Amino acid sequence: MSAVKLENRDGILVITLDRPKANAIDVATSLELYAAFRTLNDDPALRVGIVTGTGRFFSAGWDLGAANDGEAVDADHGPGGFAGLTEYFSLTKPVIAAVNGLAVGGGFELALAADLIVASETAKFWLPEAQLGMLPDSGGLLRLPKAIPERIAREMILTGRRMDADEAAALGLASRVVPGETLLDAALELATIIARAALLAITAARDILRDTAGMEVEAGYRHMRSGAIPSYQAMLQSEDALEGPRAFAEGRAPQWKGR
Repeated sequence: MSAVKLENRDGILVITLDRPKANAIDVATSLELYAAFRTLNDDPALRVGIVTGTGRFFSAGWDLGAANDGEAVDADHGPGGFAGLTEYFSLTKPVIAAVNGLAVGGGFELALAADLIVASETAKFWLPEAQLGMLPDSGGLLRLPKAIPERIAREMILTGRRMDADEAAALGLASRVVPGETLLDAALELATIIARAALLAITAARDILRDTAGMEVEAGYRHMRSGAIPSYQAMLQSEDALEGPRAFAEGRAPQWKGR
């Protein structure tokens, strides 16, 4: 039985991790998730992805039962890395993590790999790996200090302390906190707004943000203007870059061609 459910909501791919009791992720589940994100990437009719979970857990992270059965701590989780997304750097479309509950260890790292996090009021985030003799090396060590103040990230990594949804929002980790019953609607609302934009512009924006992360503004400008980001050049030279202003002036919705 598949642990990953897919639903196309008018060009928004809802990816639901449904692996009771805690939506823990083993190699097979990572590969299923990667296949879902690959579908998002490759299907031109899909514009945005939402990843969420069922029950109390968004995801409990690495399946320690699988570990006990012999799955190695450094097992190969496939082309997208752990959970199919944490090392899927060539994904061209945005993903929203709709965190429905507990995001633990690798589950938190899955959420960190998304472009945006929308959290339910009951969501909690933590990285217990150091207390289990491991490290959050599927993005926790690298992404969390870029997402929140570094000292707080260090505390979470070194002590395993938990962060609730309100603190996540206050620190900018989550862009919205909503009641659990409206979580998917809130994520779909954001995804729908993103899906209205030109995909070339969205792809270029994501690539520029990634490539210039950590750069000073002047260095970021130099890199962006250097021609080193193909998606940015494609956007500048596209028909869509002309269509947007034309449609605005004519008072109509733009008709994006993706070129």
